Amino acid sequence: MNILIITACPSGMASSYMAARLLEQAAHELGWQAWVECHSPLVPGKAFTREQIDAAELVVVAASTEPDLSRFAGKAGFIDTLQPALNDPKGWLQQAAAQAAPLSAPVTSSSARPARLVAITACPTGVAHTFMSAEALTNTAEQLGHHIKVETQGSVGAQNALSADDIAQADCVIVAADIDVNLSRFNGKRLYRTSTGAALKKPEQTIAAALSEASIWQGSQSQGAAPQDEKAPGPYQHLLTGVSFMLPMVVAGGLIIALSFIFGIEAFKEEGTLAAALMQIGGDAAFALMIPVLAGYIAYSIADRPGIAPGMIGGMLASSLGAGFIGGIIAGFLAGYSARTLARHIPMPHSLESLKPILVIPLFASLFTGLVMIYVVGGPVAGIMAVMTEFLNNMGSANAVLLGIIIGAMMCFDMGGPVNKAAYAFSVGLLASQTYGPMAAAMAAGMVPALGMGIATFLARSKFNPAEREAGKASFVLGLCFISEGAIPFAARDPLRVIPSCMAGGALTGALSMLFGAKLLAPHGGVFVFFIPNAISQLGWYVVAITAGAVLSGVIYSVVKRSDAHMLAPADTR
Repeated sequence: MNILIITACPSGMASSYMAARLLEQAAHELGWQAWVECHSPLVPGKAFTREQIDAAELVVVAASTEPDLSRFAGKAGFIDTLQPALNDPKGWLQQAAAQAAPLSAPVTSSSARPARLVAITACPTGVAHTFMSAEALTNTAEQLGHHIKVETQGSVGAQNALSADDIAQADCVIVAADIDVNLSRFNGKRLYRTSTGAALKKPEQTIAAALSEASIWQGSQSQGAAPQDEKAPGPYQHLLTGVSFMLPMVVAGGLIIALSFIFGIEAFKEEGTLAAALMQIGGDAAFALMIPVLAGYIAYSIADRPGIAPGMIGGMLASSLGAGFIGGIIAGFLAGYSARTLARHIPMPHSLESLKPILVIPLFASLFTGLVMIYVVGGPVAGIMAVMTEFLNNMGSANAVLLGIIIGAMMCFDMGGPVNKAAYAFSVGLLASQTYGPMAAAMAAGMVPALGMGIATFLARSKFNPAEREAGKASFVLGLCFISEGAIPFAARDPLRVIPSCMAGGALTGALSMLFGAKLLAPHGGVFVFFIPNAISQLGWYVVAITAGAVLSGVIYSVVKRSDAHMLAPADTR
């Protein structure tokens, strides 16, 4: 039997590609002649020729979004979703042959009127995911015929800001954010919330879901009131909000401290010198504010502005009590949830309602948070932090290597996702305790995925199509900048090979970084930090660790990757 196989999914990447391969192999095992049309921008596929369509006895479609089938009118056809075809490809083809019905009329996807969309993207670091997800939404919306304007809330502030007129004319608002963002200006608009990762990897699906599932945003405009949306941020998003506001403080403070070391490691001890002034700015000011800012903006994410004062007060107490970043996190959540509870449940006369966010909530939430930190949380957490800091600073090489392996593998597992962010936040938090080794391992390992994919496209050039080779060049540059997300296009297409390859390289880099005793004062910057004297200790060995991991990932993937020509060749060419 001669059959035509069509596969398509909303993201146009992994599922469509896997289904094409499995169905073609199943058809070959059944003794059928098969031609495959895989709808994916990452696969150099070709449309069926007129001769192939004329010769076909059956057209099978495995798609989450129905493609245009008008060219097959009159042919026997079977249309189903992707998942059954992925679960049992051979059985699915046999079912298709048994249940096929003539495609008597052109079958086309339904066309809705072009929509006007506005969107916000924001990630904890405000660097990679923020702008890559914005680009994905913009390009996909244009391809679908929709008009979209995306505001990026990145590390340099809001860019391409949405005007009141943009919002008023929008049919739907998409908020792709991993941190808390102010949504009060969207009251009364249809709003859909998702993550930057989902918008980046599945932009078409995100837009479709927004148009069909968005609900009216009913967030209160009064300060301290919690939004009513069922997809409101949870504890993890609150933590990432705090980390995102803390990061500029850490980066600036770390680099200023590194600059003070230009005059000598202990030059800052001489009062009145420039080195002492730099240490005062970086260490006594910027680093001292790390934990209060972390706690304050965790509380802000939970309770809006009324949470900032009690959160920062609790964070300052955590710092002064020696409770470190763990104490700061606890203080942020105590302040945030106590402020939100007070905002919701304290009845006040309408004439005095305006006093609640500026007097009542900050006063009582600060008292509650401060007393709990002093009498309950501070002492035990300070003890835990002291033990952990002592262990980390004096651990043997075996324990250091093990910690490096864990941090390195986590940094490469989801390339900017929750696991990556957890390892990164842990490493950044330790900077407040003058523990710099884990931060060095985290940044080094975070550079590996994108570097490794760039190396793989060079080592096994023939296995990659032209678009992937170009993506490999961009990925390598992003890797040098400590932007792991450069590897996402490769991971989305071939996750079962890319992710283990990256984790192997990341684990090696993390282990070597810890073994060599590398320490990093600044939690971001990639190779640009290398040129700041004393920002990284053991710089030569640090470069060796990064190179070793990147090469390992590149070599592994270049070996295990299967070429497009081999994986999607028509059955009759074998």
